[in-house]
Formats: sequence, C-alpha cells, structure tokens
Amino acid sequence: MDTKCKEAYSFFLDTVKNDLSEFIDQMDYSEIEAAADLITETQKNGGRVHVSGIGKPGHIAGYISSVMSSTGSPTYFLHGTEAVHGSCGQLVPGDVVIFISNSGETAEMRSTVLAVKNNGCKIIGVSGNRDSWLAKESAVHLFAGVKKEGGPLGRAPRMSILAETLVLQALSVALQADKDITPQQYVKWHPGGALGKLRDDEK
Repeated sequence: MDTKCKEAYSFFLDTVKNDLSEFIDQMDYSEIEAAADLITETQKNGGRVHVSGIGKPGHIAGYISSVMSSTGSPTYFLHGTEAVHGSCGQLVPGDVVIFISNSGETAEMRSTVLAVKNNGCKIIGVSGNRDSWLAKESAVHLFAGVKKEGGPLGRAPRMSILAETLVLQALSVALQADKDITPQQYVKWHPGGALGKLRDDEK
C-alpha cells in the first residue's frame, strides 16, 4: 500500500472513530420514540411499513426492511424511482413510508415522497438536515447528519450511510424491544443458518 492509500485509509477510520462517536452522543431518543410510536399505531390500525431511498440510501432501505421484518415489524422495500412508475400500488392509505435521503432535497426524492403522500401515507424522513424539504414533509424526522464523508474526495456517501443505518438500527431495536420478541419466535422467522440454532439456555 503506497503512502497516499494509507493516508486515505487512516483518515477514513479516524473520521469514523471521532465523528461517529460525536454523532451517537448527540442522537435524540425522542425522535426514535416518535417514529416507533407512529409505526406501532399504524400497525395496530392495520397499516404497513415501507422503506425507500434514492441511490445508495436505497440499498440501505433494502437492508433495513429486512432486519425490521426479522425482528417483529413486517416491513416492505419500496423502490425509490419505481414508486412513481406504478410501485406506489403496494401502498394503501394509512401506511407509513420511511424515506432515506442525506440532503433531503433531491428532485427524484421529492417526486417519490409527494406520490407516497398522495396515496394517503405518512412519511418518516431520515436526512442529514433538520431544515430539509424532506424533514418538513415528514410526520416524524430522524436526524442523521455528519460533518464529512471520510473519503478521498469527501463526496461518496460513507459516513452519511453509517449514520442513517445507525439511526434506523436504533429504531428497529426500540420496536423489537416493545414487541418483546422471544428467541423462539425469532427462530420461527429465521430458521436457517447459525442464527436459526437456539442455544441450550434458550430452549
């Protein structure tokens, strides 16, 4: 590894260590609580939860919908651009859509969010700007802002993706705890692989 590569590597890890710790210290539990309450109330009324995003956040949306589903909150992935080309048909009035966007300002994101709202759904926005368009259009906003991305150009989403994932992981943990999921129930949803094997003290 040449010097330039090693410096970029070290800069990224230092950014993660320092900035992510600062971000964690400033996380607002009241935002997580408000989002969890909205989802819980929606599910009690027969509504469903979806997660969406444009670009890299769209990949995070797929992961978050999977982990929430496996921990007691059935959640569906909504493609960020296909939503305005027919995929809003998976929505019904009263559903909640979690939408992830670092800036909260992009044109593609606005089109999808407006389509979602026009279909009678509420938005939980996740962005790095509390004053963003997405934040203002959201019933609940989860802040996931970072100072820098940590890469050589400082543009590719690295730190912002970590912050968005962390916030939504915290939400998934709160929802799972509220549902009091047992190891046995988890295994019914996840019977395969090492995670599907109960330890002796959990049987």
